[in-house]
Amino acid sequence: MSNPVLVEVTRGNLVESRHRGMVIVVDGDGKTVFSLGETDVGVFPRSACKAMQALPLMETGAADAYGFDKRALALSCSSHNGEPEHVALAAEMLAAAGRDVSTLECGAHWSFQQDTIINQARMLDHPTALHNNCSGKHAGFICACCHSGEEPEGYVTYDHPLQRDIRGVMESLTGAVLAHDNCGTDGCSIPTYAVPLKGLAHGFAKMATGNGLEPLRAKASKRLIEACMAEPFYVAGSRRACTRLMQTAPGRIFAKTGAEGVFCAAIPEQGIAIALKCEDGTTRAAEAMIAATLARFFTDEPELHDNLMAQANNAMKNWNGIHVGDVRVTSAFAA
Repeated sequence: MSNPVLVEVTRGNLVESRHRGMVIVVDGDGKTVFSLGETDVGVFPRSACKAMQALPLMETGAADAYGFDKRALALSCSSHNGEPEHVALAAEMLAAAGRDVSTLECGAHWSFQQDTIINQARMLDHPTALHNNCSGKHAGFICACCHSGEEPEGYVTYDHPLQRDIRGVMESLTGAVLAHDNCGTDGCSIPTYAVPLKGLAHGFAKMATGNGLEPLRAKASKRLIEACMAEPFYVAGSRRACTRLMQTAPGRIFAKTGAEGVFCAAIPEQGIAIALKCEDGTTRAAEAMIAATLARFFTDEPELHDNLMAQANNAMKNWNGIHVGDVRVTSAFAA
């Protein structure tokens, strides 16, 4: 089966690029509500599944023991810009467990966001692991280890108790079997597992609804999803798609991107969740796809629907501000 073209990029009057992809929307019981393309194929969710990976922080009691507020919970699910607020909060989370930047095993990199990296370059000789877009997630990992009495050293490795716990959480949520044969290494050095897109969507639908989850996990999932929706800046940062989507409908949309064109989202009030992948890994196409998919479920709210579709279909301008083309979704998303 060939995945359909879901996004086109034009230049002048011609289509310059086409992006194929797959999308699935499911409810808390795993029933498919909408789908496009091959959704049973395994994909690496990458950072899109960080809210799942943050569940041990909640379920061990570490988040409450260290007094984490919604900002910290959102940061534990984040792929942030490395803006000063993100860096400071990650450091505060580590300090709550008596740790510092030296405990992080995610590596260091400059921000991926242009304004932020310019400011970093003006102020820093080099970035630290706190500037890594995954430092909030890793701070949460370290806090979960410390509260549980586990030595954090090596917490990124496949056989560390924390990663075994995360593997179990993700198996329970997605229904996939996770092992060495579908495991890779993520950019921040932790294991990442290829799971069917439908299973990924169902996992987030469970988190959004509590369906099929034991009370502790249902409560923990609800708190994480609500924290992300309440503090979208700490999930991503300035001028980021995740932040913008959640700000479009405050407290109603959860959205999280992952590398290589993956996106997950949920609409808790409707009891549904979305997982998608742009086949060629292009971020701009994945962002258009997630906005258009979300828009399908707000057709009875014209202003909100139009806002989301404006994010799905957007103009491209060159350095002189001249309109040179458009990113646009195809008719596959028509309601």
